[in-house]
Amino acid sequence: MSNSQTRGGNFTEGSIPKHVAYLAGVMILGFLAMTFGQLIETFYLGMVGKEELAAIAFTFPVVMSLNGLTRGIGIGASTLVARAMGENDRDQAALVTSHCYLLVLLFTIVLGAAGEIWSRPLFTLLGATEPVLGLSSGYIHIWLIGFPMMGFAMTSTGLIRSFGNVSYPGYIMTIGPAIQVSLGPFLIFGLLGLPALGIEGAAWTFVVSATSQCLVALWWYLVREKLLRLTLQSIFTSCASILHVGIPAAATNLIQPLSTGVITWLLAGFGVSVVAGFGVGSRIAAVVTMVIIGIATSVVPLVGQNWGAQKFDRVNHALRVCYRASFAWSVVAAAIMWIGGPFFVNVINEAPEVVEPAVMFLYIVPMSIGFVGMITISTNSFNALRKPGPALTISLARLIIVYVPLALLMSALFGYIGVFLATALTNIIVGVAAFLWNRIVLEREKNALLQDEDDAPTLVTG
Repeated sequence: MSNSQTRGGNFTEGSIPKHVAYLAGVMILGFLAMTFGQLIETFYLGMVGKEELAAIAFTFPVVMSLNGLTRGIGIGASTLVARAMGENDRDQAALVTSHCYLLVLLFTIVLGAAGEIWSRPLFTLLGATEPVLGLSSGYIHIWLIGFPMMGFAMTSTGLIRSFGNVSYPGYIMTIGPAIQVSLGPFLIFGLLGLPALGIEGAAWTFVVSATSQCLVALWWYLVREKLLRLTLQSIFTSCASILHVGIPAAATNLIQPLSTGVITWLLAGFGVSVVAGFGVGSRIAAVVTMVIIGIATSVVPLVGQNWGAQKFDRVNHALRVCYRASFAWSVVAAAIMWIGGPFFVNVINEAPEVVEPAVMFLYIVPMSIGFVGMITISTNSFNALRKPGPALTISLARLIIVYVPLALLMSALFGYIGVFLATALTNIIVGVAAFLWNRIVLEREKNALLQDEDDAPTLVTG
């Protein structure tokens, strides 16, 4: 039996639907745990005040940007690891992993320092004013302390999956929310004689949870799998290969936070309550959206390994299964939000001026999450093929060509509801375009590989 099969999962054989269900199932549970943790944190802050809800909403673009940029490096490395495992080269996968972690450490430290300097001006640019501005700044300065640890843990989940271990990332992803939910009340409300820190207590809870996740990831890397390679041999080649996909992937991941920033900026013009409502609604919607993201994460290991093994029919089958599962869930998710939206919002905050925009968000945006799945599955497929250009182009077009003009027009026509409508329409338009482009690129790359094999010289003996 090959080394990759004994030490990691082999996705080049067996039932594709079962692989998707297994890969997606663990990640969905992990993502749901993380999202529920964030949602419960929002519930805690809703008990503190409306300003705290608005403040945490203003931090979304910064937090999402930093996490998205870091995930880009992980995506670049994961594609290399998946391809190496598909070729039964575990040593190369281990070397890439070690070099990736070094990159992540340097990258998160630099990004954290930049965030420390520029976060307050950015919140001001987004439309935050006192006292919300001070609350947002206080939160992010503490959050940045835990950011390098979170970056390491976040990168590890993708790398571990590319090695074929599906279950362990779930441990990394769930320990953080468990700490967030249990420790949060003590630091936010000041239980057991502790000082009531409010929104800063939520930030310190994140630092503790991120550190715990990092330690769990380190145990897998150093102790369980013994993947540490203390060598700088070929580090420049490794880093160049990682960043070939990592930089465009990071830029692609940056588009969603920029879109969130545009939304926040537009909504700030309608008042603090609308921003707070958006923060509540988006946190609730994230629970059902994470199922879609979990399905899409199956693409990199499945497509990467099968493409490396030149099993093209399995690549297409995997994508079809992911698309169908994504749309099936989108119907269920929209129904949940339409029926339960008002109840979910009122549990967090009962102020009518917060409830109304939050409920409208839940009525409109979740209808389009199946198309969000199309976008995410397609971009992950491009990255698995180590073709990051189309993924970046789609994301840029989504923001600049489609979303911003639509949002400006529809907010002028329909107020803050127009911003939500523009979000849903953008998801639909770009989702269809991403799906069609991905099909074209897959067929072209497959034909190019087969043509290269046909053109290869044949050794004649005798």
